Amino acid sequence: MQKIRFWAIILLLAGILIGYFNYYSQINPQWSFYKPFKLGLDLSGGSRLTYEADVSHLQPADVTDAMSSLREVIDRRVNVFGVSEPIVQTESSALSGTVHNRLIVELPGVTDVKQATAMIAATPQLEFQVLKPGVSTSSDATSTDFISTGLTGRYLKKAQVTFNQNSLTPTISIEFNSDGAKLFDQITKDNVGKPVAILLDNQIISAPNVREEIRDGKAEISGQFTVEEAKNLVRDLNLGALPVPIKLVSTEIVGATLGNEATQKGIEAGLIGLALIAIFMLLMYRLPGLVSIIALSIYVMLMLAIFKLLPVTLTAAGMAGFILSIGIAVDANVLIFERLKEEMAKGKSLHDSVAEGFSRAWLSIRDSNLSSIISGAVLFWFGTSLIKGFALTLVLGIIVSMFTAVVVTRTFLLALGFRQSNRLTKFLFGNGFFKN
Repeated sequence: MQKIRFWAIILLLAGILIGYFNYYSQINPQWSFYKPFKLGLDLSGGSRLTYEADVSHLQPADVTDAMSSLREVIDRRVNVFGVSEPIVQTESSALSGTVHNRLIVELPGVTDVKQATAMIAATPQLEFQVLKPGVSTSSDATSTDFISTGLTGRYLKKAQVTFNQNSLTPTISIEFNSDGAKLFDQITKDNVGKPVAILLDNQIISAPNVREEIRDGKAEISGQFTVEEAKNLVRDLNLGALPVPIKLVSTEIVGATLGNEATQKGIEAGLIGLALIAIFMLLMYRLPGLVSIIALSIYVMLMLAIFKLLPVTLTAAGMAGFILSIGIAVDANVLIFERLKEEMAKGKSLHDSVAEGFSRAWLSIRDSNLSSIISGAVLFWFGTSLIKGFALTLVLGIIVSMFTAVVVTRTFLLALGFRQSNRLTKFLFGNGFFKN
């Protein structure tokens, strides 16, 4: 009994410390463990930009990699502008038999559409092209005379400003990553004595003739650049050249006031729900109900700490999933208490009733929670970003609720240590827990 009570005290203190961490890490930016909650656009306010990606020139097998590169490029781009926790994600959907590949950019705190779109549009699209078959190398080739090689800005490792030794004019030296170097090697090998066009945003800025195969993955872009233009271009290229063209198809602005109102209402809904649950458990189960409230409080503290440490982006849908998971956590306690009531009504001691009650309730708790976890996993895998937020918080909540129900509630009940029925125990538990 002393060992059980020791662990019950440890669990209680751990819950208090986690609660303190949640509170202090939210209000004290100077603390080394400062971890504010990461709020989604609908709760913090900001801009949501939806872009359509043009992947018509890509092979179907390359679309996934190209969209992944696009997401990484845009993520680097918006982070440079100091946007707080931007969310950049890709989505693929089929409408009327046509597959649409979209890029969704959420910029919390940015409510100026022009500012938001400027962050994205300023990124140049870099591409290397070669002459079409049959086009003479002696002719003045135009952009229509070239075809894509697949070597784009997605393979760029770095760019820097250099100066021509003879004219002292600025040029741009670029270096490709390992995959890009292999492509560039093959391109130059197949086009010795022919021009290779370098395009930025579909405009040819240079088309030098290849004198020899280039194996080190390095190239030089020369053009009529001023020093300032060359520096800006290098900056933009290093931030990330777009691997595929994108077109803005929709914008959505969520005001800070509306986001704050949604946050407050979500918190209010959670507190009201917790209060009603606490009243219900106290009226129905008395002392075991109080134990469940303490276990439920520890559950909430654990969930909030997980949201901070992972971190989980909290949206209105995610808060709904969290609140729903609280109900599932209570449901597990109700199953346990009903089994406990049945065992105590047979005349068994509290210790034996707890052991038997948990054993009988566990199968029901396990099966119902596993079915909910499977449903949540399916929603997360196939759902949109909005659905994924709901599914993630729901699944995390179910997993943590199983821990608090099986470990925390059980330990607290065993720590009560009542061995026999008397007036006090009948008052604390209610007559329904004892044999008539």
